[in-house]
Amino acid sequence: MAEEFNTDGMLDMYLFENEQLLEQLQERVLEQKDADCFDEDSINEIFRTMHTIKGSSGIMMFDNITAVSHKLEDIFYYLRESHPENVPHLELVEHVLEVNDFISGELEKIRNGNPVDGDASEIIERLGKFLKMIKKGVKKEGGELPPKNVHEPAKQFYIAPVATSASRFYKIYLTFYPETEMANIHAYKAVYALKEIAEDLLYSPEDILSDEESAEVILREGFRVLLQAQCTEEQIREVIGVGYDIKQVDVFECKAEEFLQGFDFGSQDAQIDLQSSVEAIEAKAQENEAKGKEEAPKAPAKAPMAPGDFVIKSKEPGKHKTLAKDKAKAEKASFISVNVSKMDQLMDLIGELVISESVVLQNPDLKVPGLNLNSFNKAASQMSKISTDLQNVIMSMRMVPLTNTFQKMNRIVFDVSRKLGKDIEFEMIGEQTEVDKNIIEHISDPLMHLVRNAVDHGIETNEERMETGKPNKGKVTLSARTEAGKVWISVEDNGKGLDREKILAKARKQGLLDDSKPDTAYSDKEVYQFITLPGFSTNEQITEYSGRGVGMDVVIQNIQAIGGVLDIDSSAGIGTVMSLKIPLTLAIIDGIVMETGNSSFVMETGVIKEFVRVQENMMIHEPNGEEYIMIRGECYPVLRLGKWYGLKEYQESIEDGMMLILEVEDKKICLFVDRLIGEQEIVVKPIPSYVKKVKGLSGCTQLGDGSIALILDPGGLLD
Repeated sequence: MAEEFNTDGMLDMYLFENEQLLEQLQERVLEQKDADCFDEDSINEIFRTMHTIKGSSGIMMFDNITAVSHKLEDIFYYLRESHPENVPHLELVEHVLEVNDFISGELEKIRNGNPVDGDASEIIERLGKFLKMIKKGVKKEGGELPPKNVHEPAKQFYIAPVATSASRFYKIYLTFYPETEMANIHAYKAVYALKEIAEDLLYSPEDILSDEESAEVILREGFRVLLQAQCTEEQIREVIGVGYDIKQVDVFECKAEEFLQGFDFGSQDAQIDLQSSVEAIEAKAQENEAKGKEEAPKAPAKAPMAPGDFVIKSKEPGKHKTLAKDKAKAEKASFISVNVSKMDQLMDLIGELVISESVVLQNPDLKVPGLNLNSFNKAASQMSKISTDLQNVIMSMRMVPLTNTFQKMNRIVFDVSRKLGKDIEFEMIGEQTEVDKNIIEHISDPLMHLVRNAVDHGIETNEERMETGKPNKGKVTLSARTEAGKVWISVEDNGKGLDREKILAKARKQGLLDDSKPDTAYSDKEVYQFITLPGFSTNEQITEYSGRGVGMDVVIQNIQAIGGVLDIDSSAGIGTVMSLKIPLTLAIIDGIVMETGNSSFVMETGVIKEFVRVQENMMIHEPNGEEYIMIRGECYPVLRLGKWYGLKEYQESIEDGMMLILEVEDKKICLFVDRLIGEQEIVVKPIPSYVKKVKGLSGCTQLGDGSIALILDPGGLLD
């Protein structure tokens, strides 16, 4: 039977479930990496995780994943049964993470359609040596080893029923959540797990692999299993337990005769008598059994009843209480899984809806004098409200917490610190902060560089920290918070900080400084920004994990691509803080539409602090062509947008245009434009790849009249 089923429909579910399990496994292991040993709950959880991955990989015939997960399962089976002492904890953590990495790599191959050909023999050998080592300690102390954790690949499902005096018989009923997808595959996984302890195993519906419609039957009527095995009910529940797919597991022990009756689990009129004594119930049962032998059944039951569907008889005749399981059939699904590509498509459609809304509301035909637009304006207002609500809903659906990203950084700190021999504590703050999924994809690499550099170049060695009187353990803190439509992500270390003089010397050597400008004229933030330039590094020795600067240009490129900025603050001997300021989402923003010459531009509302009408006598003109303006005693540099981009027919007179005060971080500038059009929701579109990248532009959008407006990047204008 195993050769008959097609695994194509199971592959997506296999990948999804095992990737989730591996993420949870890594998170749990890293949480307890600094402890003396794994607690009992963690040991049980890791054992169950490996058991599940082993079972599902065996179904999918990925032998290398099955083998390595079974070997790690052996170790945690031994830990669970024997509770040995003096187990090398950090070494065990590394073994678990090594297995996690191997399986993750194989799953990535599967997802990309490549052969699953990873060689797990060395990992299995190391795991075997580790298990042998911790077993030796128990033998020396005279302890008794638990029975071997044996895994035998099934050649067939139905094992010949050879009952012994130790055999026990069970009727099992599984109830799945109504929203469970491919319930037949989940049922098959339960069968596959049970067959390791089974002497005889039957299930209904029986065509769960060949008939996809059996999934609906299972959701509607449940999945029934007959099991003959030498085990207890608790052992069955360890093999198949309640989870995110299985809502309820009912296990009933029965006699051999009842087992042989098959899936006739009883009639719908079965009742549990709560009023009579035990002796009366037993006497009544014997009487019914004797009567049953004398009277042949008139007809088989039309609808076999599942365990758990019993009716509890109350004191008041005619009133029955049904179990909560019966009511659950009417409940609606709370969660469903949706492909990310469908979410992106929905986001694109909502973006087009916003553009269409602008086209309708800004239609030139509406500007005809004398039109009564009261009814139209009411309808337009309602449509705008619905459109805004739609945006908010889809935005919330795309928002995901930073937890997984932060956990990856936890792993990097652990790996790098172990290789460098540094004792480092990792702290996460605000990991539940939610960010648009596309944003997370852009910040993973920058965060990796920042965290790795903090561990390698920021934190001193243990000896150096002792010499300077610092605590032996270094600390890296990764934090996130939201503020005014932006998310701040900071990487902070308590290391030696950045060396201002060393950075200046390197910058002067590379010709980055103005010879006419003294070193003291550069602020600390200006100096620290040099390390973000390509190829700039103060590390004299090239290592696997090089100093701040190598890879920092990648950080800047990725952050600027999503409209973010990097802020660096450092104190010598105290530490360094690197903060990313990025938008919460990239899809739809609130913007101000403006015109200069014959061109339209859009600026994000959040960076505009003020609109000002100015007079010529407020302007300051430098001999080198630079312009400044005094507003309420404060001097701002002026950037004329028309001149910046070399546009034609732009407004020359400062008094006939509009001045926008922009503020990004601590930098301020006045942007001069011809006129303001108004505020509008802007659907961000990327600039086509065939258009050369222009400084100060981050994208484009379509306005209500069908024209294209360029989205200004304030960071690019301020540089």
